[in-house]
Amino acid sequence: MTPINVLIMGAAGRDFHNFNVFFRNNPQYCVKAFTATQIPDIEGRIYPAELAGGMYPKGIPIYPEDELEKLIGEMDIKEVVFSYSDVPHEYVMHQASRVNAKGISFRLLGGKETMVKSTKPVISICAVRTGCGKSQTTRFVSNTLKSLGYKVAAIRHPMPYGDLAAQKVQRFAELEDLEKHNCTIEEMEEYEPHIMTGTVVYAGVDYEAILRQAETEADIIVWDGGNNDMPFYRPDLAIVVTDPLRPGHEISYYPGETNLRLADVVVINKIGVADPEDVMDVRANIREFNPQAIIVEAASPISVEDPSVITGKKVLVVEDGPTLTHGEMAFGAGIVAADKFGAADLVDPRPFLTGTLIKTFERYPDIGILLPAMGYGEQQIQDLEDTINASDCDSVIIGTPIDLRRIINIKKPSTRVTYDLQVIGKPDLAEIITQRFSE
Repeated sequence: MTPINVLIMGAAGRDFHNFNVFFRNNPQYCVKAFTATQIPDIEGRIYPAELAGGMYPKGIPIYPEDELEKLIGEMDIKEVVFSYSDVPHEYVMHQASRVNAKGISFRLLGGKETMVKSTKPVISICAVRTGCGKSQTTRFVSNTLKSLGYKVAAIRHPMPYGDLAAQKVQRFAELEDLEKHNCTIEEMEEYEPHIMTGTVVYAGVDYEAILRQAETEADIIVWDGGNNDMPFYRPDLAIVVTDPLRPGHEISYYPGETNLRLADVVVINKIGVADPEDVMDVRANIREFNPQAIIVEAASPISVEDPSVITGKKVLVVEDGPTLTHGEMAFGAGIVAADKFGAADLVDPRPFLTGTLIKTFERYPDIGILLPAMGYGEQQIQDLEDTINASDCDSVIIGTPIDLRRIINIKKPSTRVTYDLQVIGKPDLAEIITQRFSE
């Protein structure tokens, strides 16, 4: 039987997982290429032979997504598999139309084909959009489980932007491990909060191998999902976070709506800052699309290290990068802090942008007067430092999940904003977890 030539559309995450669990050792298919988008500097590389398996001794090339139609013709592709997330439903169908117009099939792999079964219980925490508050929800769940006496391993959705073969399985238990694995700012933002609360976190490229190692030291696996993707592991309890600051997104983004429909528990976060009518709209959508789900209401109140750095000052606000870019959020914790503590003015970073950050704002022009903490490599980190220090501000608000001052030299007075999940009323998320997993 002649294998079917396949191209996988991805963004250095779900695409590699789909290949590893479904295509890698499947003689019915021949994966000719990946295409990449969303993440800079992925295209032009090779998915290495060490990870690709015996059917692919030369590895698999990664091309820019804008070459899709050309690759379909040149490689005699018969099927394209869409394998990335946090995009509108309409966007997915535009990609399907590009593929179907070439006369071939467009495919979305489902959970039965891609979710790995663990030998340990799994709680998945996913979201309907980037920036909903999934990270603090994951920390809340992990801390609840540890209070019950369980050993917990958090496994984070992939962000493999370095040496893919070296990143096959990564374990982070101490801050030194972040440097050991040459982590980007985005990776640090997800791993460091776990480390600081004493939770071991795993990540990498080969998520079955990662799971098997994590199972050796954990009683319960917590899937820390990213980019509003579906879980890589079959959950025993599926928790999904929604955002009433973006009402309607829970049913209009892929695969966020899938997550909503799969959820056992849906958290409506940011109750404290959202319009009550928007909260009601999100609740109504949950009831319509997943009437069996338990709905939990929560807030993510902020804490500020030194409010005097904000009050009456011209401030530059640095926010989480992915939340502002493909997450499409107009503000984050830094803006909330600026408003709460009476900043005199917000400083526009755009006149002071350097290097790669100029391209970031060209690609995402709706970012506005906030500065996303982009840091996918050494150059972007340096560009971020140079932009902050060149800005005409009195002080800097750090609204990112990590303390940027640990990795860049900020020469202005600065203060950090942190936030944790606060469950409001009943049902209580900790009680739900305790009832499900108490011995």
